[in-house]
Amino acid sequence: MGKIISIANQKGGVGKTTTAINLAASLAVLEFKTLLVDADPQANATSGVGFDPKNVKAGIYECIINEAEPKDIILETSTPNLYLLPAHIDLVGAEIEIINMPNREQMMRAALHKIKDDYQFIIIDCSPSLGLVTINSLTASDSVIIPVQCEYFALEGLGKLLNTIKIVQSRLNQDLEIEGILLTMYDIRLRLSNQVVEEVKTHFQQMVFDTIIQRNTKLGEAPSFGETIIMHDATSKGAINYLNLAREIIQKNGLTRLSDDDKILPEE
Repeated sequence: MGKIISIANQKGGVGKTTTAINLAASLAVLEFKTLLVDADPQANATSGVGFDPKNVKAGIYECIINEAEPKDIILETSTPNLYLLPAHIDLVGAEIEIINMPNREQMMRAALHKIKDDYQFIIIDCSPSLGLVTINSLTASDSVIIPVQCEYFALEGLGKLLNTIKIVQSRLNQDLEIEGILLTMYDIRLRLSNQVVEEVKTHFQQMVFDTIIQRNTKLGEAPSFGETIIMHDATSKGAINYLNLAREIIQKNGLTRLSDDDKILPEE
């Protein structure tokens, strides 16, 4: 049975979609069959792996609202072992359409559990809000990764998100765990970045991933080509960082053991 991991933070611009796309791609190239679920109406994860959202005729919206079969909608990407359950603009209306439905928080869970056994990892790119679609994502998930950028307002809103996760755990999904807090947009040259890393690690200790995602031009370029960082430039720091994150998650979940010698480390 696969593991469902949401990438969530209601604060925009923290590298959430970048993380969802490139973590999924990294798990895929490490030979784990992986499904990327685009649960954001902006559909950036869909375009980020090479599909035009305007041409998407069905996506996660149809699974939630119309109870469409996910297996009939899933698309195969250009990255081996990586598949996509896309999004399109109609997902904006899902918040309103499901508000009066019974079990409204469980609708994505019902959809994804039909295909959970078909994948080793399912990565959900959540929208930058704490609305019903994000609640659905968290309710459907086994764990959540929280990206936090290495900037001044790094911890802003994090308390609200953690409180939402606690509510979901107590009322909707008692098995939901925090997979980890992921530091993103790190610039080794900036004193502020190092201060934020120290502050987050002091506050959250073991909850913070060892892997830190560095600022990288190639990471910013890749979506404009409709490519993951692995396909765009596999030797870039961004690719190495996300491969390290994937390996850390694989090791954490007991799927393999990596020695320090086997771990790829970024260049200084």
